[in-house]
Amino acid sequence: MEFIHRHAGPLLITACVIGVMAAGVIYFTLDPATNFFPRCMFHEVTGLSCPGCGSQRALHALLHGDLPTAWGYNALFILEIPLLLLLAVAWMLRRSHPSLHRILNSRSLILSLLAIIILWTVVRNILNV
Repeated sequence: MEFIHRHAGPLLITACVIGVMAAGVIYFTLDPATNFFPRCMFHEVTGLSCPGCGSQRALHALLHGDLPTAWGYNALFILEIPLLLLLAVAWMLRRSHPSLHRILNSRSLILSLLAIIILWTVVRNILNV
């Protein structure tokens, strides 16, 4: 156990460097539209798009600075990114700003988001977006 405590810093730094290098290789060489990334089972079975269909390709396009293409893959995903960041910040600040955390985790907000996701799913399949 003493070995782990003594070498925890260098091991963590090494793991982070390896992780960043692996992410760089994936970022520059793999494209979710053409490679072995998992396919949406809902889409494979029904032919319909689920709320998350296109999110991998949208994130890939967004990371490469191509906002219009990302928007075309999944507009709701692009619109949810600021909300996800706000949720992460609210979680980190939950002790110092409990009201923000409480509002973002309120039943009404969660049900509203669920309604938006369901509406998005229906609209994208009707309009074939």
